Amino acid sequence: MADLFQVRVAVRGYELDLQGHVNQAVYLQYGEHARWQCFLAAGVGPDVLVRAGVGPVVLETTIRYLKELRAGDEVDVTCRFVWGDGKTFRVEQDYTRADGVPIARVTGVAGLMDRATRRLVADPAGRLRELATDPSWLGV
Repeated sequence: MADLFQVRVAVRGYELDLQGHVNQAVYLQYGEHARWQCFLAAGVGPDVLVRAGVGPVVLETTIRYLKELRAGDEVDVTCRFVWGDGKTFRVEQDYTRADGVPIARVTGVAGLMDRATRRLVADPAGRLRELATDPSWLGV
């Protein structure tokens, strides 16, 4: 099993809201960036997914804010996939400021969609394991 995947993101001034902290929608962008970086580390880039006729889809997302992020902060975003037996899986992402302060937790439910039928793949973990060059980053 690979170590927990993590990517560092620097907060940019244009991502702030009127209160001077990161806008709520930007947390989702940070999470999306971390998930794609994790997929790339596993060898499952967009080109691989398109050739295989599948793509990840987010079905549900919850953000729990713990502390605010402000301009100039750097945040580490982790990515962990939790697999079950069905068509969906959980994604857990922790956001921690570079000084170690926990900032937020984003959890979600996702699936792997067959792009031709527009339906979820029955065994997303198995399908991604087949496609990945290093499936350990995905926990499969």
